[in-house]
Amino acid sequence: MNFLHDLRFRGIEPFKNKVWLATPTMHGDEKKWVDLAIDTNWVSTVGENINEVEKQLAAYIGVKYAVGLSAGTASLHLATRLAGERLYGQARPDHGTLEGHKVFCSDMTFDATINPVAYEDGEAVFIDTEPDTWNMSPEALEKAFELYPDVKLVVIAHLYGTPGKVDELREICNRHGALIVEDAAESLGATYKGKETGTLGDYNCISFNGNKIITGSAGGMFLTDSLEDANKVRKWSTQSREAAPWYQHEEIGFNYRMSNIIAGVIRGQIPYLDEHIAQKKAIYERYKEGLKDLPVKMNPYDEKNSEPNFWLSCLIIDEEAMSPFVRGEQDQLWQHEAGKSSPGEILAALAAFNAEGRPIWKPMHMQPIYRSNAFVTVEGNGRGKSNAYIAGTGIDVGADIFRRGLCLPSDNKMTPEDQDRVIEIIHRCFR
Repeated sequence: MNFLHDLRFRGIEPFKNKVWLATPTMHGDEKKWVDLAIDTNWVSTVGENINEVEKQLAAYIGVKYAVGLSAGTASLHLATRLAGERLYGQARPDHGTLEGHKVFCSDMTFDATINPVAYEDGEAVFIDTEPDTWNMSPEALEKAFELYPDVKLVVIAHLYGTPGKVDELREICNRHGALIVEDAAESLGATYKGKETGTLGDYNCISFNGNKIITGSAGGMFLTDSLEDANKVRKWSTQSREAAPWYQHEEIGFNYRMSNIIAGVIRGQIPYLDEHIAQKKAIYERYKEGLKDLPVKMNPYDEKNSEPNFWLSCLIIDEEAMSPFVRGEQDQLWQHEAGKSSPGEILAALAAFNAEGRPIWKPMHMQPIYRSNAFVTVEGNGRGKSNAYIAGTGIDVGADIFRRGLCLPSDNKMTPEDQDRVIEIIHRCFR
């Protein structure tokens, strides 16, 4: 369909400058600290910038120790490895610490949350989503422990910057003697009952990837109150070098330490974190107001107990307002019906007018690489053999959100006028 010639969209001009989903927002301070690293010749994995970002982020989040790493994925890997070592002992050189063990994992997330389990030779069991915050369902987690009572590790992500039902999840884990790896990659600055995400698990991780709420272009951080854990992660991240006058290695290590140059960018971003969150919240509120007359809802959160960082604004279309829409593995088909629309149509319309949206994260249990893994839904007690569902008559909440939902342009450099045009394009899709 050529949206630019569709009569429904008459009078709307394409954006001259592309409106993005989410991009870095630089303020100028970043250059000062990067220049410091270059001018002082501290451009590798030690230096003042690394020391400062570890100190400042630990203070902001409310932990005793922070370890700067090359990526959020690196942080998740070392957190997962650390949990495995604590639970099951040190791995053999050619094996991971989770070898032969199942791990309960958030289903609706980016695969960087899950892949470290595979890196450590564990087996992810995916826990379905709940509709109130689009995060791990406590009810499904309880069911998972009934099915797999020996599991001792749970990996929990906060989707799109929105905290999940942490107290309920924690109570279940405590009752079953399970540790929590908290993936707060998307939720830096979000709070749950007044506590920052990144403090709510036994091992906690954040990300500074290019589109995050603040960025270093790359980078991540491991967060903890344990000096022993911080030292262990720092050692592993520098190839597990021993305190010897030569290169001595007694266990597997990784090249995961943060660069002092990347740390300089992050150091320049930290003073603007609260400002970025306020801008993202304003975008969310404008969408909520501007779309309230349509059969859609914004991505939900627990207004009583949590304050998201509103990293991405998303919507979900009411079931009765869904026009025909199907997805294959790498393609999709949609058909317009008057008064209805679909994620496929809305995303195609936005792209035609030079604005970027995205599908919701495709749930992990639907990904080809993980289809043989078990998946636990809220209801049911039967095991489907084709994709190892523990589904029975259960409702696959994550798959339904993926089918009906989409991520909206959420860049904090988008003007209110830009956003009004995005809102108008979405309205025209329902005509």
